[in-house]
Order: sequence, then C-alpha cells, then structure tokens
Amino acid sequence: MNVKESVSRESESNFQFLAEHSVDIICRVGLDLVMRYTSPSTFRVLGWKPEEMTGKVAQDFILAEDMPVLAAAIVRIFEPDVQSETATVRMRKKDGSTAWMEMNARLVRDASTGEPTEYVTVMRDITERKILEEQLSALSLTDGLTGLSNRRAFDEALDREWKRTLREGSQISLLLLDIDHFKEFNDHYGHQVGDDCLRAVAASLKGAVRAADVIARYGGEEIAVIPAATDTAGAVEVAEKARSAIEALRLPHDGRPDDGDHLTVSIGAATALARQGGTISLPEGLLLAADTALYKAKHDGRNRVATALVVAPGIV
Repeated sequence: MNVKESVSRESESNFQFLAEHSVDIICRVGLDLVMRYTSPSTFRVLGWKPEEMTGKVAQDFILAEDMPVLAAAIVRIFEPDVQSETATVRMRKKDGSTAWMEMNARLVRDASTGEPTEYVTVMRDITERKILEEQLSALSLTDGLTGLSNRRAFDEALDREWKRTLREGSQISLLLLDIDHFKEFNDHYGHQVGDDCLRAVAASLKGAVRAADVIARYGGEEIAVIPAATDTAGAVEVAEKARSAIEALRLPHDGRPDDGDHLTVSIGAATALARQGGTISLPEGLLLAADTALYKAKHDGRNRVATALVVAPGIV
C-alpha cells in the first residue's frame, strides 16, 4: 500500500467515525441526488433507518413545495469560489410528520481532475427554532389587547390586496368600523371596562366575518376589515353582519349623549374597482373613501353602514 492509498483509507475511516457518532445527519449524495450513505442519526432525527434512505433520491423525503429551495442551492454550489451552500427544507419523518431541516452541502471534486463527484451534506433538525420564529413573527403582527391583526399587519395585507386588484383588474373592499361614543363609554365606565369592551367587540367580529377576511385594530377604537374578493354588495353584507353582531352583544352604554342605551358601531364600506381611466392610484385613496363613508354613517345617526365607490387604474 502506497502513502496515497494509506491517507485515503485513513480519511475514509475518519469520515466514518465522525458520521457514526454525530448528532447531526451526515449524507453522501451523488450528483443525481441519490443518497449513497446516511449516518445512523437519521433514525433518531427522522425515524428512518439508514438502509431505508440509502439508494433513494432526496425528493423521496423532501416536501415537493420545498424542492425549488434545494434546486436553487444546488445551482449556487456550482458557482466559482462557493465552498458550501445552506438550504432549509421540510423533510418527511417515518411517522408521517415533518421536520424542518437545515442542510449544509459541500461539493466534492476529484483530486486529480477537479471534476465534481458528489455532495457531502450535514443536516440538522431546526423544527423548534422555526416554531419559535413563527410565534415571534405572529406576535409582531398581532395587537396585544384584542388579539386582532395590528396596524403593521393591516398595512401589509392592504398593500398586497391592492396590488392583486390592480394586476387582475378586479376589485377590493375595505370596512372601517368605529365604536359609537366610545370616549363617553370610557369616561363613564373606566378604561379597564373600555379594554374589556374592545376585546368583546373583537371576539364578536371574528365570529361574524369569514375566515379569509383580514380583521385589524386600526387605531384606538377603530377596526378595519378587508373582506376577501368582495364587491360592494358583498362588503355591505359583511358590514351588516358585523354591525348586527356587535349590537346583539347588548353591552350597556349609559354614558351615550343620545337616546341609546347600549353599545353600537358605525361602519364605512368602500370598494375600489380597477378599471382603465381610474384615478385612485394608492391604497390610501381607498382608506380615505372608507373613512369618508364612516363619517357619513356617523353623521346620519350612527349604528349604520354607509358606502363609497372609487375607481383605480388597472394594469393593462
């Protein structure tokens, strides 16, 4: 045995030792994505025995919707001066569940020719980290008092829906809801009861609108609703359901300066149509229209829905 063969066997032995004692999954994967070797930790992490994964392709274990992530990483790893590449994908466990896996792959080249021969991949289970990240992300988009979406989440949703409306030449509706005489409610019952009132209104709205509708605390006692794919008639229907649901709570409001004795809301419902010749080019125009309709609902006696219609320039 010459020195070169001796070094090669020692390297192979070292790899085997590290792979078999690593808590991470270590794989040797062919350029055809067939797994030539998987370390014993696959059983602890994914529930698969090494022999159940060896000889199969990565696609057999990675969710189809995450394969583009892996494909992009493979393209990058062949770029000059790239030593390794990382991708985060979901893999199927043997029990049918999935695990978020962080995969770090390194391209192995033939020492003599420099031609690529295989990948060595180290995979780590980061499911707990991903769950925590998702929880933190959800908290950053949630109003702490009501549990509704917050202003940031609303702005993102409105911008997203506005762009979709212009792109598709369709329509978008927006509701702005304001609790009638809420200042007097707070003054009469105190801010703690006022907070409880906002929570009750939020819970009632969640039950009144559809799951696909976005509900957000817009500011103070104002709540915004973006009904999914809804025209003017549909927006009015959603608004009336919301108004009726809150009135049905029969929350006492003895501090009202008018003749009312229970809590009510006023709602402005605006719809924007994407059409050639339209002039409202920003979502702020839709917000202004909904706010104007809300003012009209209050001016006309409160506890009612008023509407507005605007036309935005569609994308041809």
